[in-house]
Amino acid sequence: MTRDGNWLDDPKAMRALAHPARLMILDRLGTQDSATATEVAEIAGITPSAASYHLRMLAKYGFVEDAPPRGDGRERLWQSVNVPIRVGVQPEDQPDVRDAKVSLMAAIRREANEQADLALSNVDRELPEWRDAARFSRHRIRIDAEEMVQLNDAIEKLIEPYFARHRSAEAAPSGARMAEAQINLFPTVARPVPGLPTEDHDAG
Repeated sequence: MTRDGNWLDDPKAMRALAHPARLMILDRLGTQDSATATEVAEIAGITPSAASYHLRMLAKYGFVEDAPPRGDGRERLWQSVNVPIRVGVQPEDQPDVRDAKVSLMAAIRREANEQADLALSNVDRELPEWRDAARFSRHRIRIDAEEMVQLNDAIEKLIEPYFARHRSAEAAPSGARMAEAQINLFPTVARPVPGLPTEDHDAG
């Protein structure tokens, strides 16, 4: 399923993951404690039976696993497999592998955009310290491919101590809450030039 330890290259696994409900379930299990199908169903807005199906599919491809029981142990608990998911298109990829990778990356981007949109819509209701700490920035950089790899590695090392899967609520400061870091490094592609309009519809 993986290359170099964490890199996905199984098209079936990637297609299984490229589902909005499954991405939400995996995010819930990756950032909080273990949960039942009913608990993750509430997060994803689906029925418990649908959540059970999605959890079994995620388990089939090694993204989640059974968690230690709680209480009387009658409820089945699930937890995320504590391995980061990495996906990237490679020159040697077969067409079905490339298509699965692109679909998964697009699904992850849609989920990330939704999170950013939610944060933006709520920014005026945040406490001043959180409103001031949040950043929605975009920068054009001039860089070669090797430098981009180095920059990405440096950013990941910088934020790694704060990863929720490594830092428990007890280990974080008392005012800590869940936040999201979205990093996108990619070479820009020239946009199509639309040209001048044939009519000035705004005139007059």
